[in-house]
Amino acid sequence: MNKDKVNGYADTIKGKAKEQWGKMTDDRSAETEGKVDQTKGKLQEKVGEIKDRLSR
Repeated sequence: MNKDKVNGYADTIKGKAKEQWGKMTDDRSAETEGKVDQTKGKLQEKVGEIKDRLSR
């Protein structure tokens, strides 16, 4: 597992937490930021997977 996959996974988890916080506090901005962070994290995870495949 490379650095991109780990960072992507961390961003995904952070985004889920931020989205839930936004829902609990009725803060649409935080909820949207959480969704963006999740998308960014998933994309970074995919980049890491591609890098792993290319390095083999």
